[in-house]
Amino acid sequence: MSTPTLTPHTLTPRALGTAELADLVRAIAADPDQWRHLVRYDEAERWWTRLPGPDGVDVWILSWLQQQGTEPHDHGDSAAAFTIVAGTLTELRPDADGALQPRGFAAGQTQTVEVGQVHDVVNRAATPAVSIHAYSPPLDRMTYYRPTSDGLVPTRTVETTEPEE
Repeated sequence: MSTPTLTPHTLTPRALGTAELADLVRAIAADPDQWRHLVRYDEAERWWTRLPGPDGVDVWILSWLQQQGTEPHDHGDSAAAFTIVAGTLTELRPDADGALQPRGFAAGQTQTVEVGQVHDVVNRAATPAVSIHAYSPPLDRMTYYRPTSDGLVPTRTVETTEPEE
């Protein structure tokens, strides 16, 4: 008689919600010894690198020089949160008519981004900014949008494992 073979089941980590992601980025921000030495600035584009994070979560640190930013985008099936650890950033989100409305975030402030939420982030300040971002499930797709008189229109979707393509 043969002994049955047991196959281990791979457990998919549970996706974190925005409140849990916000707690995570705040906790990482509160321990600058684990990230401060990694920060770099690039005049040509935003700089970023991955930080250690729990299973099922991508964590990134990003630096932003003046006028560096993203385009309006969503994070596919991922929820997100980011906290500012240096400088200030402006997030733009569409209002009911699709017009992008700015909101400033200073060091110590955290913002969440629900699955499917479109937003844009830019450094409008003269001083550099640094932020820590977390995505769950891990980022794998982003759709970019163009503002028009009729609201936001999708322009492209990219598969990506980085905070911007």
